[in-house]
Amino acid sequence: MQAVEITAFGGPEVLQPCERPRPEAGAGELLIRVAASGVNRPDVLQRTGNYPVPPGASDLPGLEVAGVIEAGDAAALAAAGLKLGDRVCALVAGGGYAQYCVAPVGQCLPVPVGLSDVEAASLPETFFTVWSNVFDRVHLQPGETLLIQGGSSGIGVTAIQMAKALGARVIVTVGSDDKAKACLALGADHAINYKTQDFVREVADVTGGAGVNVILDMVAGAYVAREIDCLADEGRLVIIAVQGGVKAEFNAGAVLRRRLTITGSTLRPRPVAFKAAIAQSLKAKVWPLIESGAIKPVIHNVYPAAQAAQAHALMESNQHIGKLVLSWA
Repeated sequence: MQAVEITAFGGPEVLQPCERPRPEAGAGELLIRVAASGVNRPDVLQRTGNYPVPPGASDLPGLEVAGVIEAGDAAALAAAGLKLGDRVCALVAGGGYAQYCVAPVGQCLPVPVGLSDVEAASLPETFFTVWSNVFDRVHLQPGETLLIQGGSSGIGVTAIQMAKALGARVIVTVGSDDKAKACLALGADHAINYKTQDFVREVADVTGGAGVNVILDMVAGAYVAREIDCLADEGRLVIIAVQGGVKAEFNAGAVLRRRLTITGSTLRPRPVAFKAAIAQSLKAKVWPLIESGAIKPVIHNVYPAAQAAQAHALMESNQHIGKLVLSWA
C-alpha cells in the first residue's frame, strides 16, 4: 500500500510517500480501505519527536481515517452492527496516513448520513477529545459558559458547535479578527482577539464579573494563572495540550477558596474500552446532531496524501480555520 512516513524527526519535509505492507486486522479489529485521513496537531508533535508512539501502534502518523471496511473480526463486526463494505470513520493510535489502516472495532463509527469521506475523516480525533474532556471529564452543563482557547482550531470549531448544540454559552479566544468572525458564524457568543485584547478583562466584561464555568485549554504555561482569574466559583479548567509550556505558576489559594478544579488528559494512550465508551456516547448524542445539520464539519483545506508536508506546514503557520484532511482518491 501507499503511505506517508516520518523519515526523521524534523520539519514538514521529513514526511515522505512510501510503500508499506498492508496491515492485517486482528481480534476485535477491522481493516479500513482509507479514502481520507485527518491531520492533527499531535501528528506534528510526532513528526518533531515530541509525541512518542504508544507501544504496539504503527509508526506512521495519523489518528483518524474514513473509508470502507475491507476485512475484520466477524464476531466483533456483528456485535457492533457493522459489516464488510460499510463506510466508517475511526479513531486510531497511529497508521492513519496510509491507504489501509487497522482500527479497533469499538473505535469505529458509521459515517454520518449525508457526509463525504473527507468530511467524516475530520471528525474522530476532535470529537472524541472534546466529548471526553468537556462533557465526560468536567461535565459542562446546559446554561453554563465555556471558554475555548483557540476557537478556530480543529478542536475549537468542534467544541463551539457541540457546546452550543447542547445548550451552553461559548466564548472563544482567537489570533485574528477573521478567525473571530468565523467562530461567531459557527455559533460562538463572543470572540476575543488575544493579540489585541486582554482575554481576562474581556471575560470579566462579557460575564458581568461572574466568570466562566469551564475552560478548554490547549496552551497551559503562563495561561493557567490568567485562566484561574477567568473562572467562576466551582469552575473547571481542563488542559488538553501544552503549546505554551508544561510549567505554570498560579494562585493556589484562589483554587482553595473558590473550589476550582484543574484537570487534564491525553487520549492517545488510553485503552480501547475507554475510547469505545466515548464512541458510543458520540453515536447516541452527537451523531444525530451532525445528521440534522446542527453540527457541521469545518474543513479548511484538502490535500492529496502525497502533499502531507504542505498540510503540516499550514498547520504550523496557524493560518487555518478548522480541519486539514488528506485524500487518498
